[in-house]
Amino acid sequence: MMDVLCPMHLMLDAAGRSVHAGPTLMKMFDAAPLIGVPFHDLFELRRPQIGMSVPALMDHAGTKLHLRMRSALQTELKGMLVPLAPGTGPAGGALIDLSFGISVVDSVREYGLTSRDFSATDLTVEMLYLVEAKTAAMDASRSLNQRLQGAMIAAEEKAYTDTLTGLRNRRALDYMLDRLAEAEHDFALIHIDLDYFKSVNDSMGHAAGDHVLREVARIMIEETRSDDTVARVGGDEFVLVLKRLTDRCRVHDIASRLIARLKQPIAFGGRMCHVSASAGSVLSCDHPHPDMTRLMLEADTALYAAKRSGRGCHVAFTADLNQSVDGLMPADGVVERRAAPRSSSSDAEKDVGA
Repeated sequence: MMDVLCPMHLMLDAAGRSVHAGPTLMKMFDAAPLIGVPFHDLFELRRPQIGMSVPALMDHAGTKLHLRMRSALQTELKGMLVPLAPGTGPAGGALIDLSFGISVVDSVREYGLTSRDFSATDLTVEMLYLVEAKTAAMDASRSLNQRLQGAMIAAEEKAYTDTLTGLRNRRALDYMLDRLAEAEHDFALIHIDLDYFKSVNDSMGHAAGDHVLREVARIMIEETRSDDTVARVGGDEFVLVLKRLTDRCRVHDIASRLIARLKQPIAFGGRMCHVSASAGSVLSCDHPHPDMTRLMLEADTALYAAKRSGRGCHVAFTADLNQSVDGLMPADGVVERRAAPRSSSSDAEKDVGA
């Protein structure tokens, strides 16, 4: 009967040796000797600070005992001792009913306990169900949060990505320029426009044009560093932000190398697509307090100068071009950040008879 009502009880004789133990307690001690072992060899009494003999424990019958198993796991338990009534066990003996404290969840896992190891009236089982339900709810919430976080990251990435080329878009470019301005980091900005791109679209179709744009994007990624920003800001317009680059000659080399690669024919559907590129650049270090809108206008002005110089070349912004930019900046300096007005690719191509 005691094994059913109190599966974690321990019966002691008058000498303090265990003479019987409940099935759950036996399971916890597993192969370790339990029956016939002195109580003080099985448990350490943490509180109250009294002796471990049966008479000393008898003096505190009905008092909550805080015990620790003398085993590898050192599981902490709570218990209460009562003297055995005559005829119910060894004369002068006692019975201690044990239970788990806050270690119940860990103990259930460590000892492989189930609901059958507890009394039917023990609230531990209900508490374990609540713990499992809470854990399941927290796991579900954590999983949902991770999915939402992933979806948010994917949405942000999509919002900053050009869907055709996989490059950054204008929104991403504006964000990057704002961050660079806040951090006061030097950089070079190159504005690139494809030459003769409209001719490809008109003669070979938009599929060919899309293929050319993707190839151009691939080349630009190959010719820049991983922490540089390459953005497509228009149909055939691109902007490169080269961090920590302040050498005008290096900027010219990068732009010239890009232009040389973009002049190479691009195969599509058994035919060759021919484009080239014009580029204009500006250095942020040329300004004590760089204004991003003005830098974009200066780069675009330099690009326009490259177009006027015959295309397929790079022009760096110089003071000689300042008058063109000053004419585009309002007195209050507040304009929408966009490329400076200039002839479209199609108009420029008509000028040279492309």
